[in-house]
Amino acid sequence: MDLRMSRLATTLHDYCEAHSSQPDPVLYELERETGLKTLAPQMITGALQGQLLSLISRLKSPRRILEVGTFTGYATICLARGLAAGGEMHTIEVNPELEYIIRKYLGKAGLTHQVQLHIGDALEIIPELPGEFDLIFLDAGKQHYERYYHQLIDRMPSGGLLLADNVLWSGKVLQKEQDKDTRVLHQFNEMIRDDDRVDKLMLPLRDGLFIIQKR
Repeated sequence: MDLRMSRLATTLHDYCEAHSSQPDPVLYELERETGLKTLAPQMITGALQGQLLSLISRLKSPRRILEVGTFTGYATICLARGLAAGGEMHTIEVNPELEYIIRKYLGKAGLTHQVQLHIGDALEIIPELPGEFDLIFLDAGKQHYERYYHQLIDRMPSGGLLLADNVLWSGKVLQKEQDKDTRVLHQFNEMIRDDDRVDKLMLPLRDGLFIIQKR
């Protein structure tokens, strides 16, 4: 039964992707290079979720975006394309070996002047960034999600959006016996559920996406 459900989920995902807007050549090339040159290419946002991030950003038209966890920059490009005129995006990546790919494709997408890349520890960089953020995307070390949230919740205006990725952790959050990363994510999910400062919607898209809006 589990195998059949897994196959069905994959087939439905492919069906949804085939009936959605397709990635442009820059994103397609970035996905291919990520597959060829990184050790964990499955970490890339991918076409379907990328289209959702792009749509959310365009609808929100944020003046300031923060992304915690750039990887090779796929989600970065999708989010940055929704910036309001004159808007800016900050993105933080801990792995310096990915910088050349990120900068290469920000250039190809024409976003070099709108996106500021920070290489280093997000917990140290976030306090140094000025101002509020209208849209935040968390996709970095899951063990630090709660700390990122506590750093950022008061730096969002009313109506601001925070998107947290991988909150289902390959379905492990449903298991009774959980490893450390799974327990941390489950605790994060329960914290968001119980936080009356925000409205929230968890979607079973890919590995789980939490959409959180500050009241």
